Amino acid sequence: MTTGTAAHGEQALKEQRYRILVTGYAISSYGTFLNMVALNLYVYAVTGRALAVGVFMAVRLAAGFVAGLVAGSALARWSAKGVMLWANVAQAAALLLLILAPDGLHTVALFVVSAVVGFSGTVFIVALRSSIPDIVGDDRRTWANSFMVSGRSLAMVAGFASSGVVVSLLGYTAAFLVDMASFLVCALTVALLPIALSPVGREGAETAADDGSTKDTQDTQDTQDTKDKRRVLSRFLALGAAPALALMVLLRGVDALGSSSHNAALPVYSTEVDADNPAVFVSVFWCVWALGNILVQQVLQRYTGRTGRSVGALGFGLGTIAMSGAFILAFAGLPWATTIAIALLAGAADGLTEVSYTSHLQSLPGSVRTHAFGTSATVENLGFGVGMIAVAAALDSFTALSVVGVAHGVAIAVALVFVFRVLRQRRAPEAASAPGTGT
Repeated sequence: MTTGTAAHGEQALKEQRYRILVTGYAISSYGTFLNMVALNLYVYAVTGRALAVGVFMAVRLAAGFVAGLVAGSALARWSAKGVMLWANVAQAAALLLLILAPDGLHTVALFVVSAVVGFSGTVFIVALRSSIPDIVGDDRRTWANSFMVSGRSLAMVAGFASSGVVVSLLGYTAAFLVDMASFLVCALTVALLPIALSPVGREGAETAADDGSTKDTQDTQDTQDTKDKRRVLSRFLALGAAPALALMVLLRGVDALGSSSHNAALPVYSTEVDADNPAVFVSVFWCVWALGNILVQQVLQRYTGRTGRSVGALGFGLGTIAMSGAFILAFAGLPWATTIAIALLAGAADGLTEVSYTSHLQSLPGSVRTHAFGTSATVENLGFGVGMIAVAAALDSFTALSVVGVAHGVAIAVALVFVFRVLRQRRAPEAASAPGTGT
């Protein structure tokens, strides 16, 4: 009884520490969404060119793409806690550089901020997602992911909703200071974690040391780089050897392409809906979307707590289909009330896919998990970046509905293939155990 009580108390303490960490992440996410508006406006104010805004976003996405490639290797060398801490410090430092930059260097400083935020933000989220099983335990992954997504959704609504007020009343410098402070708060919550998460890539070395290995230290150092390269290669090969997982990551990238379509098309469509106040439709749509996202997290947490099961890969595939279908309908010119209900469904389905996808990747062995998340981040940034370019060009010639329909239609097609594969894998053991199939 005493042992069980102690274990329960220890788990409760782990979850409390995780709540503090996610609170810091939500605060930094608020600053990120606030600055997503403020920085884009500031780029245009400084340069006077719409093209500069596009290049600014492209630099940010390119930095995130590169970060996804190297995040796994970084987490193999350094602790996740250290990576998360310095990722936030780097973003705060970049914003301080922007604030202190003289007038003639503001443009340069802006693109430095874009690169640092894109790179460090991706590295941070890869480290956080891949470390959740180590922080709260494997059996609490779904709860932890739902809690994280809920915090980010609330931050998104608050960031977007307050950006206009902060910039209009307080100015750009105030917005940058708020964002810088949010990253420092997140860094503090990471620093307060009383655990040192071991680098995944060092597990084998630690085990060898425990077994009494007496290899010469210098020889080990000389061969470390070679071992690291082999380790990275073997883990990527492990990902490729799991076709369902590879297809899952591919679907995530195609989903990011679909997301780029509705993000780019919403301002165009909202202008068609209400030319005098286009911001109203966009604001209401995203607020309702976030509400649906938060509500589904409550359902998922209760479902997991009651049954001990997660929605899994099948939930990810079905959720992607529902989400993409909802976003297509959102641009179909339906009545306001119907569109609001569709936005709620889109948010709920998006929240379902986020949690199920993240939880599934977290079920991988630690030696593969970080590289899976790094690869996923690279594919997502690539899909979103390519999508933004293609969609921006397509919207000059085609309607918002047709552009969004094609982009999300591709996501639905890939999701159907993925769902079919998951169902076939589930039926294979049943067929093998059926009468008459044995030898």
